[in-house]
Amino acid sequence: MLLDKSMLEQHNEELLSEHKRKLKVVAEGIPNVDSLYKKLAAFQVAIPSWALGTGGTRFGRFPSGGEPRSLEEKIEDVGLLHSLNKSSGAISLHIPWDIPEDAAAIRSLGAQYGLNFDAMNSNTFQDQPGQELSYKFGSLQHVDKSVRRQAIEHNLEVINYGLELGSTSLTVWLADGSCFPGQLNFREAFERTLGSLKEIYDRLPADWKMFVEYKAFEPNFYSMTVGDWGQSLLFSQKLGAKAKVLVDLGHHLPNANIEQIVSLLLMEGKLGGFHFNDSKYGDDDLTVGSINPYQLFLIFHELVEGMDAKGMNHANDLGWMIDASHNVKDPLEDLIQSVEAILISYAQALLVDTKN
Repeated sequence: MLLDKSMLEQHNEELLSEHKRKLKVVAEGIPNVDSLYKKLAAFQVAIPSWALGTGGTRFGRFPSGGEPRSLEEKIEDVGLLHSLNKSSGAISLHIPWDIPEDAAAIRSLGAQYGLNFDAMNSNTFQDQPGQELSYKFGSLQHVDKSVRRQAIEHNLEVINYGLELGSTSLTVWLADGSCFPGQLNFREAFERTLGSLKEIYDRLPADWKMFVEYKAFEPNFYSMTVGDWGQSLLFSQKLGAKAKVLVDLGHHLPNANIEQIVSLLLMEGKLGGFHFNDSKYGDDDLTVGSINPYQLFLIFHELVEGMDAKGMNHANDLGWMIDASHNVKDPLEDLIQSVEAILISYAQALLVDTKN
């Protein structure tokens, strides 16, 4: 839905005087505060299309009213969110969950709400209706070449959808791995996966990036073929300059030093972007900043310091996206809170004086 701008302006006008008074107090003594404002205004967090409905767990799903029934309605929801915070100017699609049947119309609708199309996400961790071959035992790592070919072709199809929408990146997260010792030859699985990724990488448009996302465990629990940042980095280095590591905050073992991982990936020029969420135990996909806001600040501190050291543009040189599942909470409420938490941590990191 399109909000009436006059309603927003009237609401903001009633609060503006008090806001300016408080801001003046806070801003006193902050050097180059106008530069900080500009950086915050430019910072946009992409909203994932799959986060606009009720999530669920392996135990069940509890749907709520008002969930979007189509890609068009999901774009409208992100448009509403962006009109409220001016910091959610992009949507990230998951294929085949959100196939743009009429790409030109979908792109036009996004533009109507001031939205760009962020990274495209492929899905080879589920079998889809009518799918010829199963991914039960892996996709890009599979021992059967025909299964690997099917997964490769799916990723190429996702790239084509992205081209029609104006996207410039592909995120590949693989559920591939094993549940028991002896089920998989680790080295051969890595080599098969690398070969599959290379075929996809070689078909990337010149201005595109490939984000290789890792996860420590789940759905496989003995091994994951892209199980940590080292494996993701290894794939990215072997693929080439357009391949980067994507860090999902919930895809680590408990108490992992994510800020150090971020720092080293930035140092190597191989950090591609983020999936923001929060967690207590694993891939909990909770509201950003709801569990460990201090860790989020520490991560942003390393991001700001590392990006400034390399002369990078904070807003555009990395991919920023939320990846969450809303099991008992209204998705729009959660997303508003998550974007706010991200911007607060970013602002705090910008305020740190590393020179003195």
